Amino acid sequence: MKKNMGNTDRIIRVIAAVVFSVLYFTGTVTGTAGLVLVVLGAVFLATSFISFCPLYTLVGVNTCEKKS
Repeated sequence: MKKNMGNTDRIIRVIAAVVFSVLYFTGTVTGTAGLVLVVLGAVFLATSFISFCPLYTLVGVNTCEKKS
């Protein structure tokens, strides 16, 4: 897999995942919506750690910095 996520994109995803988990575990968001946020947060964390987003490949987006 070729990396297609830049550092800024990765940081934003990690922050969003932390916010989602805090909302769920504090009981602010519960039920189905809470579970959807937890799953989405897990996907954000996984894609951040591997620097690859399959959706970006389908859409043709690449936020990774170009090396000169």
